[in-house]
Amino acid sequence: MIRVGIIGGAGYTAGELLRVLINHPGVELVFAHSNSNAGKPVTSAHGGLYGECDLVFTGELTFDNIDVLFMCSAHGDSKKFLESHSLPPKLKIIDLSTDYRDESDGFVYGLPELQKEKIRRADKVANPGCFATCIELALLPLAAAGLLTSDIHVNAITGSTGAGVKPSSTSHFSWRNNNISVYKAFEHQHLKEIRQSLSALQKGFKAGIHFIPLRGNFSRGILATAYTTCPWSLEEAIKAYTKFYREARFCFVCEENPDLKQVVNTNKCLLYLEKHGDQLLIISVVDNLLKGASGQAVQNMNLMFGLDERAGLNLKSTGF
Repeated sequence: MIRVGIIGGAGYTAGELLRVLINHPGVELVFAHSNSNAGKPVTSAHGGLYGECDLVFTGELTFDNIDVLFMCSAHGDSKKFLESHSLPPKLKIIDLSTDYRDESDGFVYGLPELQKEKIRRADKVANPGCFATCIELALLPLAAAGLLTSDIHVNAITGSTGAGVKPSSTSHFSWRNNNISVYKAFEHQHLKEIRQSLSALQKGFKAGIHFIPLRGNFSRGILATAYTTCPWSLEEAIKAYTKFYREARFCFVCEENPDLKQVVNTNKCLLYLEKHGDQLLIISVVDNLLKGASGQAVQNMNLMFGLDERAGLNLKSTGF
């Protein structure tokens, strides 16, 4: 059994991580750490786990009795934590913050569809961002073919859980319900890792990425549309995408235009292609808390420990 510890255990990503891991056949949950909830049952923060989890949040940290540490802390806190703590050399780390997505300090960027073999050999993995995952999966086959030479236009809408568990003026119900808004236009922090990943496949990649993120009036999921100039016919594009993802366990090219509920509560990414003149349109949908965060983190853990990539992740979508 893989012995697991979680830091930052009270947030949305940690809650989803716990939900997946308590049903994982190869995992033993050792602790969930939370300074603000120490001594309280895990179910006090994650009520959906009643009857399934009897863990109590701890405020103490011991690392000798775990094999992997999931870091679900706020952005910036992971780096501070690792700089101030001495961890056993054999302990594997999966960080869900932005802190190490540039692959600094020995971390490997954890997008399995991009660098599965590196993840298998890694001791430290930086889990990708939710928008980044959705958008990169839409564009990687084009980068692999060296076809991202024109500007790329992306619109993507995300659920309120993407803003984290702490309430804010743009996440509480009375503002978010029946509402939609743009934020961080052309400046979203995930653009850096998107460009990094595309450049890994297409050397000298310099095309502009014009990304407009939107806040949606739903709780979870991301739907992204990306389009750019492409010489392929639709048939050629579908064939290339299908070939690129032929060994991917969670990324699928669809024949029909997908909707968000097909992926919510799963670790899947669904892709759909259309051709309009010289423009290739790619629609990409993921669950921001699973394939965009905790599900992908478990997928990476499975790879790091030599397990079936799908272990613990055979999840059914909400459907309706």
